[in-house]
Amino acid sequence: MLFPTLQFIGFFVIVLALNGFTWDRANSRKALLIAASYVFYAAWDIRFTALMAFVSLTAWLGGLAVVRPGLRRAAKIGSITLMLGVLGVFKYYDFFMLNLTRLLEDTAFARDLTWMTLILPVGISFYTFQAISYVMDVDRGQAQVRRNPADVFLYISFFPQLVAGPIVRAAHFLPQIDAPTRPDAAARATAVVLILSGLFKKMVVANYLSVLLVDPVFGFPDGQNWASTLAAVLGYAVQIYCDFSGYSDIAIGIALLLGYRFHRNFDQPYRAASLRDFWQRWHISLSSWIRDYLYIPLGGNQGTRFRQTATLMATMTLAGLWHGAGWTFLLWGFLHGAGLAAERSLRRAGLVLPGFLGAAAAFGFVVVMWIPFRSASLTDALGLFAAFGRSEAMAAPSLTPFALSLIAIGLAMNWLPLAWRDSARAALARRGPAVQAGVLGLGVWVLFAVTQDGVAPFIYFQF
Repeated sequence: MLFPTLQFIGFFVIVLALNGFTWDRANSRKALLIAASYVFYAAWDIRFTALMAFVSLTAWLGGLAVVRPGLRRAAKIGSITLMLGVLGVFKYYDFFMLNLTRLLEDTAFARDLTWMTLILPVGISFYTFQAISYVMDVDRGQAQVRRNPADVFLYISFFPQLVAGPIVRAAHFLPQIDAPTRPDAAARATAVVLILSGLFKKMVVANYLSVLLVDPVFGFPDGQNWASTLAAVLGYAVQIYCDFSGYSDIAIGIALLLGYRFHRNFDQPYRAASLRDFWQRWHISLSSWIRDYLYIPLGGNQGTRFRQTATLMATMTLAGLWHGAGWTFLLWGFLHGAGLAAERSLRRAGLVLPGFLGAAAAFGFVVVMWIPFRSASLTDALGLFAAFGRSEAMAAPSLTPFALSLIAIGLAMNWLPLAWRDSARAALARRGPAVQAGVLGLGVWVLFAVTQDGVAPFIYFQF
């Protein structure tokens, strides 16, 4: 079930009304939201719900066990290993078997090992990471263990952020289950602005750039020249930002209307002054999750400089693998790790690019790294890099003013002040709920009227 569809709008209106009706009855409200979340997830494939329930049950039992001194270490290792095992099987089995088949192809052990394929459940990485954070936060004393399984099941399955984040920490979300905040006029105004801006990013900027520019170029890299390739790479930088930050905006706005507050997930990342700054602005919930649950446990900034660099490289390579089972994602993560390590070494030597130069260097590096990230294979990525040296093209799409304007709009979102958003919130906050609902309804109607038929899935659904 996709956010920008009439199906979801009808679903959410019903859930919002029932949520208000059950507001003062905690158990009924939890049951409603869990049921709604499972209906939402079942819309893709009802079989996926069994896997999510298994992960939720594992997290709940793991949390109960880690608070018992005699079971603490075994429970933490066992539950996290089991959840990572589920993620690994469904996400990486096909990749592993395909590459093993190729490795054995010219040997006496050659076999066709790709006889079985697994469907990748939507959002499995996101809800598995949340389940892991629950067990670890309980173990660290940062979150209270929940005896009621409904609390853990709701935390992991909550539908606004279920399939593409933001990744919400147990310590932040669980207290809100006990006492959600009834949205006042300011909260409703914030939600309306977030939802409409998120829909605009996705339905107008991201979707049109995908169809008009990005997909044609990345789908046929050998037929491009430098101009079409440069436009498509910049277009993809804008597309993935608007697609993913748009989803996050909508998710945060929907959760806010239901009484739950999430932290922001993007902070104008393309204006970052360095790569380090970029990762503090891009997909903030994942970046901070990787830092707290992977980088620091692996050693973080402890030990020799060599060890710190190795830890950083390993962390970013694993972050690349999290995004997808493919050599392109591994390369993307590894190169980002190398860039961060080089930047750290230069910073220690006192060599830091000032102001605009630092931002330009970081932006250039990030945009170039989107090439392997988006490419279907390493061969396609090399083909696009080669296209930068060609002046003629066989299948380059037209660089229309509309497509170039969308790129400019997407980049402007990262560089221009956000005073317009604050003004819109303040103006809406002075209005009653009827006016706010009317603005939201009118805005959604206009966006549906000016966009293409059909809605492409959000990019991060595949991760």
